[in-house]
Amino acid sequence: MQAIVINRHGGPEVFEAAQVPTPLIQAGHVLIEVKATSVNPVDTKIREGSEGTAGLTYPAILHLDVAGVVKAVGEGVTRFQEGDEVYGCAGGVAGLPGALADYMLADADLIAHKPRSASFAQAAALPLVSITAWEALVDRARIRPADHVLIQGGTGGVGHLAIQLAKAMGATVSTTVSTDEKARLVRELGADHVALYPQETPQQYSARITEGAGFDTVFDTVGGVSLLNSLSAARLKGHVVSIIGYDTYDLSEMHFKGLKLDLVFMPIQIIHGIDRAHHGDILRRIAVLVDAGAITPLLDQCHPFTPEGVAAAHERLQSARAIGKVVIAR
Repeated sequence: MQAIVINRHGGPEVFEAAQVPTPLIQAGHVLIEVKATSVNPVDTKIREGSEGTAGLTYPAILHLDVAGVVKAVGEGVTRFQEGDEVYGCAGGVAGLPGALADYMLADADLIAHKPRSASFAQAAALPLVSITAWEALVDRARIRPADHVLIQGGTGGVGHLAIQLAKAMGATVSTTVSTDEKARLVRELGADHVALYPQETPQQYSARITEGAGFDTVFDTVGGVSLLNSLSAARLKGHVVSIIGYDTYDLSEMHFKGLKLDLVFMPIQIIHGIDRAHHGDILRRIAVLVDAGAITPLLDQCHPFTPEGVAAAHERLQSARAIGKVVIAR
């Protein structure tokens, strides 16, 4: 089969086309004919060699997210059959070949039938970010309809899904963005309140939106200063969930406010082979919400499934100008 691979770490220019063996079907797995994938920050870090390279061998096939059609079903798999349209986050890390190829072998526990109403490009935009948002807001924060939730970075890949998921759960949702145009977009996604972080401090927008009480749950999708701002915006004994914990932080405010802090690292199930069925279950629930119109993936750009298209997609994500997800599709 044809794949788009890397033979060394580096910038987007390291992607190249190659002929590699088609994966053989295995028990408990399905073979997916890849129709689309999307770019996540972890994909760019693996390409650069700065993160997620354990087990990687060359030529390496990257990308975690996949949407496509089942072409073969392994022994013991009962939920899928040949011809099913599926999506998931199932490789491209821990030495598992990813989605930048004609075919991808995937653990059946990690995938689900794609939303019927979504194109392959839209479906490929969903897996990693929707699982991350679900683990943060449902599994960790356990938000309730009466909660006031703040999403840091509302037009990002995870952020725009988190807004819609929190709204679907009945919460009052606020979010931070950088521009008036992004503020318009997040309101269309369902945000009840918006703060322009270049213009307002956490203390100021917390005072304006919550009358100074602070937010019940703050979901930080950015890290760095954003995590510290999240501690400032949370209410006393509130809950902060972040997806970026690998930095040095002063947690004094967390201490004096009695906050709970959770960190979410979505690929744990893939890397360590634990609780993988939970990811498939989340994706089944997300598909229901998509088909009900409660969640719509926000696509920034769609690039062709070529080395040049993959390189351009990586460049777009790393430019910090992307709004929503950058997708690669056939």
